[in-house]
Amino acid sequence: MKKHLSLKQLAVTISDLLNKNGIDAVLSGGACVTIYTHNKYMSYDLDFVLLSPTAFEKINKVMKQIGFKPEGKYFKHDKSPYLVDFLSPPLSVGEEPVKKIEELKEGEKILRLLSPTDCVKDRLAAFYHWNDQQCLEQAVLVCENQKVNLKEVQRWSKKEGMSQKFEVFKSNLKASGS
Repeated sequence: MKKHLSLKQLAVTISDLLNKNGIDAVLSGGACVTIYTHNKYMSYDLDFVLLSPTAFEKINKVMKQIGFKPEGKYFKHDKSPYLVDFLSPPLSVGEEPVKKIEELKEGEKILRLLSPTDCVKDRLAAFYHWNDQQCLEQAVLVCENQKVNLKEVQRWSKKEGMSQKFEVFKSNLKASGS
């Protein structure tokens, strides 16, 4: 692995390698925020949600190909600041399954990740349920940098029982000028 891969380059590399080895996984979490905000927010962990149960040995074998080794619950590389984590299925935001997976193409490689709208829901879930202010800020940042379906976010927020906190998000979005 090259020493200075960006988070996006590393995510593309891992996603493509997983695909080629028959492992269905989708990037979620803060790494999506980093990609969608063009590094205005920097995450140092890549969370891949598995779409079906996958043996640790199979994941380990794939990650070894690019020099990542298991360390606790993460995979780590001596020459990379990034940690990689694999989360159990299902792929969901709050209580709702993700229906559409986004694909970013980089040359011949494909990165599978949450859509900007689902990325915002993912960040808001942490704000809604754990009062995570940093995740609220990340949701706003994604909206400032990507096309996000706010009607869908509002529908989802209501279903999560979080209409009041959605209003907090909306006021933060308005204050940001978005």
